Amino acid sequence: MSSVWGEYLKISLFGESHGPGIGVVINGLPAGLEIDRDYINRELARRAPGKSKLTTSRQEKDEFEILSGVFQERTTGAPLCFLIRNEDKRSRDYEELKDIMRPGHADYTARVKYSGFNDYRGGGAFSGRLTAPLVLAGAIAKKILSAKGITLGSHILGIADIREEPFDAVCLSSSTLLELNAREFPVLNEEKGLLMKEKIIRAREQQDSVGGVLETAVVGVEAGIGSPFFDSVESKIAHLLFSIPGVKGVEFGEGFALSRLKGSQANDAFYLQDGQVKTTTNRCGGILGGITNGMPLTFKTAFKPTPSIGRIQKTVNLATRQEVELQIKGRHDPCIVPRAVPAVEAAAALALLDLLLEKEKKA
Repeated sequence: MSSVWGEYLKISLFGESHGPGIGVVINGLPAGLEIDRDYINRELARRAPGKSKLTTSRQEKDEFEILSGVFQERTTGAPLCFLIRNEDKRSRDYEELKDIMRPGHADYTARVKYSGFNDYRGGGAFSGRLTAPLVLAGAIAKKILSAKGITLGSHILGIADIREEPFDAVCLSSSTLLELNAREFPVLNEEKGLLMKEKIIRAREQQDSVGGVLETAVVGVEAGIGSPFFDSVESKIAHLLFSIPGVKGVEFGEGFALSRLKGSQANDAFYLQDGQVKTTTNRCGGILGGITNGMPLTFKTAFKPTPSIGRIQKTVNLATRQEVELQIKGRHDPCIVPRAVPAVEAAAALALLDLLLEKEKKA
């Protein structure tokens, strides 16, 4: 099982949902960087469960320990190792799931791949719990990017069939993104946000779940970051986005909508503003040929409905080789989208930092 990602910035996740703890090891950061514990805690709090009817009732403080790589609140140049201990575990909720496969989960595929030796409690290493150390690493990356004038932010574009308007991909300010970061349920249209919340609560009352779409933007990225083909900006970001449990679709700029346009409609025309090259539209999402063009970088991430629901579902018992019915017990999110916001931003921040470190080392 590989849990290592990155070329110039390397991260390695470890732990399982119901094990003693989870964490991340970060390689490639220069010495002397300040570690802002308060900022990391704020990012972790954005992901934390148990705050409302919109999330699972599992309570995890997500307090982290720094085991190595930091001295007097600054990086030493050695690998950073962070540990988050698991506290609110109810492993008994998963005893009957050792042989009964939950629909929509990785239970079956993990059982086959790892010959039944996988930790099935809470999904083990496949759990969304592992997004906590991802967010932690992302918080460090976001802080470094912020010092370089780069800001990331997201809004909930849609929950189920309810949608709000997307970002203005041409005129987008860092203040708008920072304002969204401060909101527990980040939307541009509060009325639409209320309807989205009602949709989530209704799904919970019906012992069901819903999915949704996040739209993320990055401003302040200069032109010339990235490479064609395998190390394109899209490739780097998408690689990490698809590691987040529940992600089933990613599109950059206007994505699939571009397939319905003609070239004359899809192309972003260039012009000069105070000597700088700009585009009148930004349908490409700030990326051309896998390389940033200096416009805001935008992408959308689609999440499937949470597979753990209270309704009776059909499945199989691998021990008895029989078809059975299953009603999942335990504590689960009726929609993972609100808590996924910092994880998506963390993925983008880590990918961009890796690309920037590459440029700096080759300069």
